[in-house]
Amino acid sequence: MSLNFRKPSILAAASFALVTLCWQARADEVQVAVAANFTAPMKAIAAEFEKDTGHKVTASFGATGAFYTQISNGAPFDVFLAADDSTPIKLEKEQGIVPGSRFTYAIGTLVLWSGKEGYLDDKGKVLKKGDFEHLSIANPKTAPYGKAAIETLTRLELLESLQAKFVQGENITQAYQFVSTGNAELGFVALSQVYKDGKITGGSAWIVPANLYESIRQDAVILTRGSNNPAAHALVDYLKGSKAVAIIKSYGYGL
Repeated sequence: MSLNFRKPSILAAASFALVTLCWQARADEVQVAVAANFTAPMKAIAAEFEKDTGHKVTASFGATGAFYTQISNGAPFDVFLAADDSTPIKLEKEQGIVPGSRFTYAIGTLVLWSGKEGYLDDKGKVLKKGDFEHLSIANPKTAPYGKAAIETLTRLELLESLQAKFVQGENITQAYQFVSTGNAELGFVALSQVYKDGKITGGSAWIVPANLYESIRQDAVILTRGSNNPAAHALVDYLKGSKAVAIIKSYGYGL
């Protein structure tokens, strides 16, 4: 009897080892350049992706414009998740991506945010009052959310009067940090930075009406370097799946 039990155990162990070896052989690593506004969602998606596929994600977070410069100069990224659609389109025209890989993974929302409870109302009237010292924005030359902030102030006819109060971050993460640390009373940030599961996570906010700035369509592409990387293709497919979509929506993005 003991022999009958022992043989299947040995076979089972061997089969498990073989499956593990095959899984490891198939696992690849993908280097991803990710727009700073998408930091929290990407970390959550990457964790699920690694668990579900066995592939590894190494993500770098920063300003879209800065990433474009790095990619153009040969930075070793396989996939690029931008904060706009114009930069991926530019890379596509320059034949820097896998043909047909570009798609919109999220539509971003601009929000005026303060770390102080009750400081902002739902109309953003504090901007017209101007009774604050510092207004944080991301660099409009490299960060699409910074560009959207400038468009908003321009359409509100407040750009000239408030420009002297700007505290400028190199990307949207730094713009958020200026407000969260109290170095600016308020600032234009991405909704995803202050929103989770249907509510603002702290302070007070005015969600900027979409008609005050151009739509922030955030596109993803597989870069030429990632054309033969199975993990790169798997990640892009995963971003379109139900699990990733649920995470993206939970941070306030449109699709």
